[in-house]
Amino acid sequence: MFSSRRRREGGFGLLLLAHQLHNVGLENVGPVTLLTILGQTLLFMGIINAPWNKYDVCISGQAILHHRKYKHLFLSAIEHADDMHLYYNMVSFLIKGRTLEQRFGSVKFIILLVVFTLSTSLTYVGLSWLAAEFFEDYSYMKTCAIGFSGVIFALKVLTTHYERRANRQVYGIYVPSGYAVWVELVIIHLLVPNASFVGHLAGILVGLAYIHGPLSSLIDAMWCTVSDRPYRQSYTYAHGTTRGYTLH
Repeated sequence: MFSSRRRREGGFGLLLLAHQLHNVGLENVGPVTLLTILGQTLLFMGIINAPWNKYDVCISGQAILHHRKYKHLFLSAIEHADDMHLYYNMVSFLIKGRTLEQRFGSVKFIILLVVFTLSTSLTYVGLSWLAAEFFEDYSYMKTCAIGFSGVIFALKVLTTHYERRANRQVYGIYVPSGYAVWVELVIIHLLVPNASFVGHLAGILVGLAYIHGPLSSLIDAMWCTVSDRPYRQSYTYAHGTTRGYTLH
């Protein structure tokens, strides 16, 4: 058992995040993007006193498939291990959220975020199960992850697709845009030992399922239902750790 009172947390990463938001200007950030950043920040700081411990809601194949802790599918994504983990994720989300929320509109963007969060978590569980079966190593099912970067990787696929640049810079290296997220996946895996390779891969697959698969139709249908708009089915998809835990 743990106390429902969360320990207040701070750190240099919070100052860096506040400085970045100040430089961009709150008036230049869409409401869904801003509320997502503020919500996760206040949760990390303990100002939002949620009745769970962040490490107790981490996601793993075992937690979902065996223990049926389905709330972890969402809660694991909005928790972060430390202030720098939060900072890097929120700054990356700020960049992508500003452009994508403007493109989709706030209502559709929040639907996209919810669907991407749950889809990324479910894909993470599926990949963990496949890895455990293929390598005959159950440790893949027990590997626990927290953080928003799986969703951010899904958003990276969208921003890369819509920007339509020939090349993108990834850690100082120019690569063809179509390969940028894959190169970043490998580099982060090599440079950040606690980063969740499976979590980031899950995000990429979800992003591709939106660009080239059925997720765009699902999100369009949900948006039309919420907005009370007529929905027309289209047959062309969207174009125009610390403590032994992994982080994503």
